Amino acid sequence: MTSTPASPPAAATAHAVAAADVSKVYGTGDAAVHALRGVDAAFDRGAFTAIMGPSGSGKSTLMHCLAGLDTVTTGRIMLGDADITRLGDRRLTLLRRDRVGFVFQAFNLLPTLTAEQNILLPMELAGRRPDRAWFDHVVDVVGLRERLHHRPSELSGGQQQRVACARAIVARPDVVFADEPTGNLDSRSGAEVLAFLRASVREMGRTVVMVTHDPVAASYADRVVFLRDGAIVSEIVRPTPDTVLDRLKSLGA
Repeated sequence: MTSTPASPPAAATAHAVAAADVSKVYGTGDAAVHALRGVDAAFDRGAFTAIMGPSGSGKSTLMHCLAGLDTVTTGRIMLGDADITRLGDRRLTLLRRDRVGFVFQAFNLLPTLTAEQNILLPMELAGRRPDRAWFDHVVDVVGLRERLHHRPSELSGGQQQRVACARAIVARPDVVFADEPTGNLDSRSGAEVLAFLRASVREMGRTVVMVTHDPVAASYADRVVFLRDGAIVSEIVRPTPDTVLDRLKSLGA
């Protein structure tokens, strides 16, 4: 199979997304919860990064702030050259639509649409014409060629999540954020989804940031960042399941 060249990044910065001294506080006074405490983190273009930590460490909050799904209390989030903490609701919505892809634990597919229609739906809603060569390349890498005309009820859980991954990739976003993407899958289906996410980075030049609690899932990443009590406390480059598990144990996870 001949690879389709990846599109160039929207901005010429080294990092796809970065947090600078980011804090997030929910509530006020005695009821205040400090979910993030002065987080500095950068996520390189064309890399697969996992975010891990004990329950309540702030990993999902960090990802939601990076993706513009939640606001920060203090600090800045840079998506390429755009400071998303300074954008109004409409501009932020447009930026998320055009430059960010999402994969969640729930597949979030429309049951009345085929796999192909679900993949192309965000582009259709945005009034953008799909690049058919790129679409075909994504479909072949994700292994859905024979399933494009099936509805979600006719697909396995792993196939549904691969549809969701293809939907996130096909618009060529700057970053794909994946929140526990294998949480509802068995080990075999989960491995298929993780292999696709890794292939989207290595073969298609995408950037993936994934929150997971699973050391095996994290081992598919190039780098793992660990949080505890709302702060980044450690990281591993070229992780293995064993090195990730050992680090989690040291953090009390």
